[in-house]
Amino acid sequence: MAEQIDPRYPRPQLRRGDWMLLNGPWRFRFDDELGFHLPEDVPDWPLTIEVPFAPESRRSGIGDTGFHRACWYQRDFNLPAHRAPGARVILHCGAVDWQARVWVNGAKVAEHEGGHTPFGADITFALAVGERQTLTVWAEDDPHDLEKPRGKQDWRLEPHSIWYPRTTGIWQSVWLEIVAESHIRALRWSPDLDHWKIGLDLEIGGPPVEDAYVGVRLRCGRRVLADDTYHVIGGEVHHHIGLSDPGIDDYRNELLWSPERPTLIDAELRLYRGQTVVDEVRSYTALRSIRVQRERILLNGRPYGLRLVLDQGYWPDSLMTAPDDDALRRDVELAKAMGFNGVRKHQKIEDPRYLYWADTLGLAVFSEMPSAYRFTGKAVNRLLREWTEVIERDISHPCILIWVPFNESWGVPDLSTLPAARDAVQSFYHLTRALDPYRLVIGNDGWESSATDIIGIHDYDGDPAHIRARYGPEVQVQEVVDRRWAGGRILTLDGHPHRGQPVLLSEFGGVAYVRPEDGERRGAWGYQRVDDPEEYRRRVLALIEAARCTAMFSGFCYTQFADTFQEANGLLFDDRTPKLPLAEIAHAVHGDFYVHP
Repeated sequence: MAEQIDPRYPRPQLRRGDWMLLNGPWRFRFDDELGFHLPEDVPDWPLTIEVPFAPESRRSGIGDTGFHRACWYQRDFNLPAHRAPGARVILHCGAVDWQARVWVNGAKVAEHEGGHTPFGADITFALAVGERQTLTVWAEDDPHDLEKPRGKQDWRLEPHSIWYPRTTGIWQSVWLEIVAESHIRALRWSPDLDHWKIGLDLEIGGPPVEDAYVGVRLRCGRRVLADDTYHVIGGEVHHHIGLSDPGIDDYRNELLWSPERPTLIDAELRLYRGQTVVDEVRSYTALRSIRVQRERILLNGRPYGLRLVLDQGYWPDSLMTAPDDDALRRDVELAKAMGFNGVRKHQKIEDPRYLYWADTLGLAVFSEMPSAYRFTGKAVNRLLREWTEVIERDISHPCILIWVPFNESWGVPDLSTLPAARDAVQSFYHLTRALDPYRLVIGNDGWESSATDIIGIHDYDGDPAHIRARYGPEVQVQEVVDRRWAGGRILTLDGHPHRGQPVLLSEFGGVAYVRPEDGERRGAWGYQRVDDPEEYRRRVLALIEAARCTAMFSGFCYTQFADTFQEANGLLFDDRTPKLPLAEIAHAVHGDFYVHP
């Protein structure tokens, strides 16, 4: 297990000691007419908002779910009057939906587009003399713009069907860190289990440093795995760190990461100028592999059955932002307690703190890009830019096993007839594999597969007997994948027949049940609904068992983890209260040999 870190630290894999969280009360106002262009144009600040919660959420203190085109934030903060000579102050924004501009003391320091990825800036040049500083953020998020990645955020005034309240502006942490003039700006870990190595790609920020090198120390518990130094060349370090291969499988397995044994390797990195340490950070990595072989998914070289639950990542009072770090940890623990070894994070790029807990506690993650809903050149460009930023942010997290750039052809309609849309899906698949050759990619999950490592099927038939018959041992995989339709869509596109890839039942279930006192008030919806708790229990457990026992599948993903607003088909209510005993769900997920911990 990686060492416990400050639960507020927003970037778990690149940590240093001198930092300041800027969450809390900020001055706030809406700007629906886009009438203010600079901080000094804002006439007054009539509202106070609790950052990082979106103004649509009750937790923000505002709870305004109407249409708002833009908004302004402002707060003051104090910095230590005496900092080390040459020290730089770096501002970080975890996520601001959708376009952001940032000023410090009236000087513009940053601009960013993309509602799910972080950005930052060196703000040292804008700091005023003394300790007190003023930070201002403007965010524009047109609620009717369907050409930007928006995931499950509704474009109607009231949430409908499977879409939820909007998220405008700041929704992840804002923070500062103080760094040396030359410092470790970014790092990336790449596991190479075949060669028993861990790749390290590291970038140095600030002015060039002569006679610079980086010391790297890797530990697993008390055992030192590597302790070496590497010269900085052109502001970068690229090195494969060789580990001593234990040889015997029993010893090898002790070092490998899996949901059942989430072994992490702690890393200490120091940047030296000559003999002087100028920067020091802590991180972690892991050794594991994920690949396909014929019809099976292999984790660490062994066939691995994926037992997933679809997780939307919303909370009733705080929307896409978790109430606190304990809530993120609790969601990971609940998924594991229900017997699942992974989650499909659906139409959301989750907070890095969630990924930290998945790394630490052991939970596989499918990372799925939030969709845009129009297919235009602008939409493709926006999606491309943000998707590459997602991969850059999360590529070092061992818990992420599979990237999913598209879901159910959202944003790429008419794939069977529109060549440009097909080209987009295939391009994203190949780009993702090029950026990260150490993971699998599902090009378009659910149907209309072309370029993909796994074929995902979405089937919400509520009769377990139909699931068994449709995908049973007497049915040929080719017949299902190349001839069957799901949701009115063919599973594989012409010219892209099944080539032996594993098949995953990546959405099924969707059984809605609400407490009688909640049903009418919430307008509960599901792919199927039952009103009797015992019938709900029988239906859910039988569907999970049917998916588990179907040999055609290399895994399954039940819909869904928790109720999400009007979508009431969770295994948990939206407050995370279980609808069934967790042990019963776990037995259905694993079968008779499962022993509840």
